[in-house]
Amino acid sequence: MATIKDVAALAGISYTTVSHVVNSSRPVSDEVRLKVEAAIVQLGYVPSAVARSLKAQATSTIGLLIPNGINPYFAELARGIEDYCERNGFCVILCNSDDDPDKQRNYLRVLQEKRVDGLIVSSVGGDNGLVQGLAAVRTPMVIVDRDLENLPADLIRIDHELGAYLATEHLLELGHRHIACICGPTATSVARMRLAGYRRAMAAANIEVPTRWIKESDFTSPSGYAAAVQLLDEGRPSAIFAANDMVGFGVLRAAAERNIRVPGELSVIGFDDIQMSRYVYPALTTVGQSILQLGERAAQVLLRRIAAPGTPVEQWVVAPSMVLRESTAAPSRAFDQFR
Repeated sequence: MATIKDVAALAGISYTTVSHVVNSSRPVSDEVRLKVEAAIVQLGYVPSAVARSLKAQATSTIGLLIPNGINPYFAELARGIEDYCERNGFCVILCNSDDDPDKQRNYLRVLQEKRVDGLIVSSVGGDNGLVQGLAAVRTPMVIVDRDLENLPADLIRIDHELGAYLATEHLLELGHRHIACICGPTATSVARMRLAGYRRAMAAANIEVPTRWIKESDFTSPSGYAAAVQLLDEGRPSAIFAANDMVGFGVLRAAAERNIRVPGELSVIGFDDIQMSRYVYPALTTVGQSILQLGERAAQVLLRRIAAPGTPVEQWVVAPSMVLRESTAAPSRAFDQFR
C-alpha cells in the first residue's frame, strides 16, 4: 500500500507539501498540486482517515448499537439514521449485539477506540452494567427506542404504553372482550410499557385479565408462534394483541395451521408498523409511527448534540397512530370460548 512518502518521492517534493495538498492545510502552487494529484492517481494512494482524525479531533463517524439486526424494525431504524448521516457528511458504524449484554459492552469499547464522534444506542434488555458504562463515556449520545433510567442523554422513542392502549382499545371497540396479549421480554422497558398499556385498556373496559391471557415472547416470530400455539390450543381468544409485528406474524402462522380464519374467527393486531406488515396475508393491523423518520430524528438530534455538546438534555416521545388493515374485525357472534 502506497504511503505519503511514496507520493512525495514520485512527485519530487517533500511529504509535508503532499500533506498540505491532501488536507488543504496550506496553499501550494498549481504546478505542485498537479504533480501531487498525478502521483496519487498513479500509486493509488489513499490518505489515512485515522491520522487525519487524530489531527482534527473528529472522525465524521457515528456508532450505532442495536440489539437485533434481523428484526426489520431495527433495520428500518438503521436505514433512517444512515440516510440522514450520509446527507450530512457522516458515516455510520453498525454494531449488532444479538441481544447479548457482553457483546454489547464489547462493541461499546470498540466504538470508543474508533473515536466515533457520537453514539446512537438501542440497548439490550437486562444489561445492568450498560448505564454505568455509558455514563463514563464522554462521547455525545442519543438513546432511541428503549429507555435507560438515570442516564443523562437525549432520548427518542415512541409512546409504547399509549400505543398498546390504542391497539387494545381498537379491539375493544370492535366488540372483543376475550383479548389475549403476547408481550415482549419483561426485562426490557419497551415490553413492560406495552404490557401496561394493554392492562390499562382492559381495566378501563372493566375486564379482568386472567394470567393465562398473557404470554411472554422475545419479540421474534418464532416466539410469537409458540405463544400463539399455547393460546389457541388452551382455549381460543377472539383477539390477540401482539407486542410487535414480528410476533404478530407468528400468530398468523399458528392460526393458519389450525384453519382459524383471520379476522373471521380471530383478530390480530401488532405494533411498530414495519414495512413487511403491509405484505403478509392478511395485511396486519398495527400501531406505530414512521420508523425511518424516527431514525432520521435520532440522527438529527445527535448531530446537533455533537455541534453543541453543552445544551440541556431533552426527551422526545413520539405519539403513535393506528394503521387499520385486514387482520382485525368484529368477533363472531358464535364466539364464547375463552373465559
